[in-house]
Amino acid sequence: MPCRTRRALVAAVLWLTLHAAPLPPAAAGPFEPKEIAVDRRNVADELVEATRGSQIERGTKRPILDGFGWVFGIPGKLILWDRRVDNHAVSPRTEDAIRRYLADNDLEHVKVRINQYAPLDDWRRLRKNKTVGWGYRYTFGALSVAGEAIFPGRLFGGDRYNPWTATVHLYSDVPAIALHEGAHAKDFTRRDWPGTYAFVTALPFGDLWPEAIATGDALAYVQQQEDPQLAQESYRILYPAYGTYLGGNAANLFSAPIALPVYAGTLAAGHVAGRMKAGEVDTTPAAPAWESEALESDDEAIPAVALEPLPAVE
Repeated sequence: MPCRTRRALVAAVLWLTLHAAPLPPAAAGPFEPKEIAVDRRNVADELVEATRGSQIERGTKRPILDGFGWVFGIPGKLILWDRRVDNHAVSPRTEDAIRRYLADNDLEHVKVRINQYAPLDDWRRLRKNKTVGWGYRYTFGALSVAGEAIFPGRLFGGDRYNPWTATVHLYSDVPAIALHEGAHAKDFTRRDWPGTYAFVTALPFGDLWPEAIATGDALAYVQQQEDPQLAQESYRILYPAYGTYLGGNAANLFSAPIALPVYAGTLAAGHVAGRMKAGEVDTTPAAPAWESEALESDDEAIPAVALEPLPAVE
């Protein structure tokens, strides 16, 4: 890659970094809480019928298989610093969160598979998703279903929304992640050309756009729930998660010795920004040392004065 082109790309990445991470005292980033506005819904009736009555399904418990999945999920746990990531043990709390989100946003066509392996059913959903052109469905869509069949998330993890089958795959017991994937489904629902949108956003740096949209919608939804604990969890998880996308794209511009620090830097920035937004880091500037010393000395210099009661008025 020419040096000039690389410098331009690096400058673009730095610009995105500065605008993506809200810095103190009150800088606004592109994924501040912002609900997705759905003016019209582009939904296949066949998918609605196929989803009705069984919108959320759980995979059968397989302790040994899920144990291997937990081990394969260790990198994700370390990156997001949360042991619930890819733990293959989704609690009712997380399931209730995605259920309410889908109901509140009229996403009755979206399927949720919780730790479930069902490539044949996904293939049927692919065929019924008529909102995506057949050219996209039987190329990129077929590859996505084949990838799930060969490298199952039931083993390797990786929470995601598949736009070709309108299916959310969950393997982490983190409500914020479930809401984020649901927001992707909401985003695709309003697109007139969801297949083209899925293709374009799969290109390098293209995923930063939908990830920011989904993160903003998830945070806006969390704020409406008035659940302080969920709000803190969401900032702690979704900000560094966005940092992984930003860092991954930026790292592709450099050789290996430089790519790793770039990725680690954006990830660390996401963690710091998330904890600041969650209120876990005090961003109030501390008073200068000389000022605090002066206050202490003034307090010592001014003696306390005992006040006597006023005489009674005759």
